[in-house]
Amino acid sequence: MYDAIIIGSGPNGLAAAIELARNGRSVLVREAAPTIGGSCRSAELALPGYIHDICSTVASLVISSPMMRSLPLEQLGVQLIQPPAPCAHPLDDGTAAVLERSIEATGQTLGVDETAWASLMRPSVENWRKLAPMLLAPPRLPAHPLLLARFGLRAIRSADSLAHSRFTGPRARALFAGAAAHAILPLDWHATASFGMVLIASAHADGWPIVRGGMQKLADAMADHLRSLGGEIIADAPVKSLHELPPARSIVCDVTPRQLIQLAGDRLPDRYRSKLDRFRYGPGVFKMDWALAGPIPWKAADCARAGTVHLGGTFEEIATAEQMPWRNEHAAKPYVLLVQPTLFDPSRAPVGKHTAWAYCHVPNGSTMDMTQAIEAQIERFAPGFRDLILGRSVMNCADMERRNPNLIGGDITGGAQMLTQLFARPVASVNPYRTPVPNLYLCSASTPPGGGVHGMCGYHAARAILNDLR
Repeated sequence: MYDAIIIGSGPNGLAAAIELARNGRSVLVREAAPTIGGSCRSAELALPGYIHDICSTVASLVISSPMMRSLPLEQLGVQLIQPPAPCAHPLDDGTAAVLERSIEATGQTLGVDETAWASLMRPSVENWRKLAPMLLAPPRLPAHPLLLARFGLRAIRSADSLAHSRFTGPRARALFAGAAAHAILPLDWHATASFGMVLIASAHADGWPIVRGGMQKLADAMADHLRSLGGEIIADAPVKSLHELPPARSIVCDVTPRQLIQLAGDRLPDRYRSKLDRFRYGPGVFKMDWALAGPIPWKAADCARAGTVHLGGTFEEIATAEQMPWRNEHAAKPYVLLVQPTLFDPSRAPVGKHTAWAYCHVPNGSTMDMTQAIEAQIERFAPGFRDLILGRSVMNCADMERRNPNLIGGDITGGAQMLTQLFARPVASVNPYRTPVPNLYLCSASTPPGGGVHGMCGYHAARAILNDLR
């Protein structure tokens, strides 16, 4: 009998397995796909010889995550590459607001808001090592309540309210909007400022690195570490019902609520199942990958120093675009999140060639082809981009879900991250990882602290399991 069987080998499933195994527990991981990793997988999508990350590329929270920091990633062969600038936000005047590692250097690209940016971000950045573990934890009594409260007073606001009250110029507002839009929520909703605050603070404190060779290297390293601890992994082994599993003291599901209902069937109490049925999924993504003949020809030269580029123009443009998926509409000028890894990691493409990927937010389950809209936004800030395209891969919401069944309707965050579902995720509970079924647990991004490659959902689930096994 295993102490734990984990269904799913995404970063949270692997993190849960590692935490259990290093505490002496016997662990088996079952993965439905032929390749482990969940949203941390890489493949040749556009052309042979060009490596693309299927979902996540930028490891923006890997260094900030206590779980990931506890792993011997360097000894396991994981090389984190830091682009000179974490992010750039080009504007129509041919310049860019740049999120630099330094608060001061960032401020120098923001014009009149240089001082305001420093005033807003410095307290979080200077206390990031204390703050990050609290932000990546389930709701509980914090270790540093005053520090968390100070952060919360800013973060609980909408991104719209914070940006327009703290900044007077368009550059800082646009840069903040691009970061806050990672929430995949309308920017006038409560707590959307928290996403901008967290991502910007992590960029200043730890950078937004990429993994040399692709995110698959991170998943493979975590798997190797698990095996070194005695854990087992079986790929290409889908689980359709919990009844298929061998005896185990605990079953841990790295899946979303809809899949948990399918797996557990009538074992779930009606009341809990009803709550899971009401769990809300957010907009999906339309994702593109390109094989390119050369680097993207940005009008703003600073964009070539950034691993991530946010395309959307002003705060107001981005805010309008991010409201539309929630109204079941598609933006003609979408907010586009673009990553250009081969500028800093040439191992992903043939010599002298490049890759890039981008996505925009669309209504959940959308089948609309956003190719022209995305490429038009890139051309807006990088004329001549289309001339460099050697090959492209296009994935709509259904394609994303086929690649990874956890991406319900193309939702890459395990469920909408609005305020109510940040704290009651997937249901309101003192221990959100434990279900009412004895020894059945949830460890996916549908639990706190939500989406991102940080492994903390898996870590906290494992701690709950260890508590119960004792």
